[in-house]
Amino acid sequence: MTNTEVKRPSVVVLGGGYGGLNTAKALDDVADVTLVDPSGAFHHNVASWRALADPAWIDRIFMPLNRLLHHGQYVRDRAVAVDGRTVTLESGTELHPDYLVLATGSHYPFPAKTGATDYQGGKDRLKAAHDALIGAGRALIVGAGPSGLELAGEIKGHFPDKEVTVVDVNADILHGPFEQELRDELKRQLDKLNVRLVLGSPLTALPSVEPATLGAVDVTTEGGDRVEADIWFRAFGVRPATDYLRGDLAAARNEQGYLVVDKQLRVQGVDGVFAVGDITTADRDTAGAATYQAAVVAANIKADITGEDERQSYEAGPVLIVVPLGPDGGATQLSTGVGGPEEAKAIKGESMLTEMYSVHFDAPED
Repeated sequence: MTNTEVKRPSVVVLGGGYGGLNTAKALDDVADVTLVDPSGAFHHNVASWRALADPAWIDRIFMPLNRLLHHGQYVRDRAVAVDGRTVTLESGTELHPDYLVLATGSHYPFPAKTGATDYQGGKDRLKAAHDALIGAGRALIVGAGPSGLELAGEIKGHFPDKEVTVVDVNADILHGPFEQELRDELKRQLDKLNVRLVLGSPLTALPSVEPATLGAVDVTTEGGDRVEADIWFRAFGVRPATDYLRGDLAAARNEQGYLVVDKQLRVQGVDGVFAVGDITTADRDTAGAATYQAAVVAANIKADITGEDERQSYEAGPVLIVVPLGPDGGATQLSTGVGGPEEAKAIKGESMLTEMYSVHFDAPED
């Protein structure tokens, strides 16, 4: 290092999902960034349902993390313990960065999250599930939230002759802070697609066969409705990935395992540690929220590095959602109100937002 060179602060980002990749990319020019993720690729899981129905999409939704950073480094490893800013990796390596960004996301049932330890395993699992779906005449989806409805729409959009049933314990689809007009529009389209909705009663038991595999599915709701199928998918049950946290960081989690953060997305009581995305209490668990949170964290770390006084705060915005039902259907809830299939297709349904993230992976291969 010459006399004119100044050592840049070090930043470790744990997790290469929506929050992690955007944070790492934004800080690449001002800090020595190390991005740690075990999979080898960013999984654009917003499009996982499309890739399950149409395997031509599988390669498009896995983007190599070694092509993300121009100046920093990508380390293919897993954090097994994090105490303060001391990060212990599965390989035994210890990292002691000046700033630590926790962006390890959440666990969610396949196909939204593949559950694989590496991206090739994720690709293989999607292809195997597609092949199983091909052989199934009837599909059951347990969960009528955005994931379950999108999956139903993809199956009917690509295989209109297959029977699809969606079951949910709630009395209506899309439980949560959504407009009834949105639910009604989606139900209108689902009815047109001949998707059967069985709502308002829990199953007496989940199917005995593994999800996303061929098998005899025969379930009954407590209300007496019977559903038979050849394949089923679980579309409920998110869990934040925070089991590796230790000490004050572990203590900063709430009862559900989410990290409590302040408006600047700092973990309270632990200097230099930020958190974004599905592991935090900052907002709903969405790719969009994680992306916006990444911008706030990157701006605040940059301000700290440059000595600026002003810091940015993250404020959860209004509830916005786009729910495609296949390439040509779906509905939206935006600041302008509820929209139909034309809006859903233009915003998300046609491209599944792949270009929004693929543009980040322009670094030369290692």
